[in-house]
Amino acid sequence: MVKIFYTIISFFIAATATATANAASQQWMRFHCENDTTTINLLLKNGYDSKITDPNELMVFYGNKLMGTPYVASTLEGDNEQLTINIEQLDCTTFVETLYALTRTTLNNRYSWRDFANNLEAIRYRNGHMDGYASRLHYISDWIINNNHRGLINEITSSIPDARYETKTLDYMTAHRDKYPALADSATYAQLKSFEIAYRMHRFPYINKNSIDSKKVKEKLKSGDIIALVTKTDGLDVSHMAIIVADEKGEFHMLHASSSKGEVVLEKDVLKESLRRNRNCTGIRIIRIKE
Repeated sequence: MVKIFYTIISFFIAATATATANAASQQWMRFHCENDTTTINLLLKNGYDSKITDPNELMVFYGNKLMGTPYVASTLEGDNEQLTINIEQLDCTTFVETLYALTRTTLNNRYSWRDFANNLEAIRYRNGHMDGYASRLHYISDWIINNNHRGLINEITSSIPDARYETKTLDYMTAHRDKYPALADSATYAQLKSFEIAYRMHRFPYINKNSIDSKKVKEKLKSGDIIALVTKTDGLDVSHMAIIVADEKGEFHMLHASSSKGEVVLEKDVLKESLRRNRNCTGIRIIRIKE
């Protein structure tokens, strides 16, 4: 069993096509174990050798490579916010972010873990720059809007037939302050609260889960699309993330870090059935990586 330890290093972040103008020249990082950089470099070499250039196909390629990775929650939490790289333990969000970073690095014709780290920071933090706990894009609506604005992803939900809209105020984290140790700090709490204010009565599109199986909806979906499961929970927009993969019959299945299965799995049930079993889920939002 690999002994878990944390290594903190600083490094110069090279300018790449996805780097933002606000990105710091030095960045504190936290690794899960000594094999992380080697594993990432090997994955990126496999991606290069595959010759795949379509972003959705790369998402599926890397998703398959991470099958069986243990599900572990709260891997990003610590005494201080750091850019956490953990390729051996994933939750639903870090799984999707890891796939994005691997895919974007490959699309940029870069093959180093340093480039991966730069792309991971770009997708995980507000405006692509890690600056404390509140800079992390905790709410998926915020994650979508910020990354969509910067040209990293494209939410296609509203363009899909049968799209509906829901309006919710997003304040779950500050309303449940005791669940988040970082919010014990009054400055961090106030900063996150200020970001939540932008999502009072937030209106967002979704596809009702009862419509997922319709032909006109399925025709718009692609293997490798990111899906965000909309939740009934007060103050929260999305409770889970995954990518979808089509089988030989054209039926979609979730590929995700599953808390119930304890690892990254491709669900045997078709998407509609997986959503039906999730009683707290009302539907999905669909996000696609931009080329």
